[in-house]
Amino acid sequence: MASTIHLPPITPAQQWPAELLLRAQAIKIVFFDVDGVLTDGGLYISEQGETLKRFHTLDGHGLKMLREAGIVPAVITGRDSAPLRHRLAALGIEHVRYGTEDKLPAAQAMLQALGLDWHQAAAIGDDWPDLPVLRRCQLACAPANAHPEVLGVAHWVTTRHGGAGAARELCDAVLAASGAYVNLLDRYGQ
Repeated sequence: MASTIHLPPITPAQQWPAELLLRAQAIKIVFFDVDGVLTDGGLYISEQGETLKRFHTLDGHGLKMLREAGIVPAVITGRDSAPLRHRLAALGIEHVRYGTEDKLPAAQAMLQALGLDWHQAAAIGDDWPDLPVLRRCQLACAPANAHPEVLGVAHWVTTRHGGAGAARELCDAVLAASGAYVNLLDRYGQ
């Protein structure tokens, strides 16, 4: 007869600044850029002219956990490709706008469709096309390697670079502020 092992809850190793957690408490939707946020921003071009991208699994799992916690992960990107569509579909991301350089109308339409407002939104971006959305969100974030003008408007800058876990840092902070982080960690730790 096998004995049951009772494990104590895991104490989170991460700590977040109190002002970040306060700013993130009401977040119900998080907007993500792709190039430079969910990828490293590099474009790999094959001999056939196909553009390839590299995604980080830490970021992907963070997006899945947002969904589990009832927080909407949304993607607005200037590019469109079959590999990108495949990756986002595999992550279960339902709110996506492809091939749009003017990201503000796309974000406003998503907010309206979900009955949300800017004070319930966070965003992470790395370059000038992201500025209109970042400047309106309750929580504006940038990867550590973002353009200086984006770093200048960000409420919070991640320690990691785009495509290397920056999106996951934001997901974890939003989950912590919502109260879901500890419960998810405990569930995974059992």
